Amino acid sequence: MPRGKAAGLPCVQLDENGLCRLFGRPERPAVCAHLRPEPEMCGSSREEAVSYLARLELATRPACGPPGAAESSSASQEAP
Repeated sequence: MPRGKAAGLPCVQLDENGLCRLFGRPERPAVCAHLRPEPEMCGSSREEAVSYLARLELATRPACGPPGAAESSSASQEAP
């Protein structure tokens, strides 16, 4: 996923059991490899863990479109 994973959607690398197909492989994204789950993140059930991840995605989502989008749209508005 060269442009990252959209919030609210499962990673395309998860198998039918929700396990990462890239776990332990060098092509696994750095953000995944460096993630260190804490008990609060995991909760006491899968539903609690998924809910925590959804809140994390919401809290860390970009404020607007892709980098440079604001500059290019304002530049086009300035053109005669």
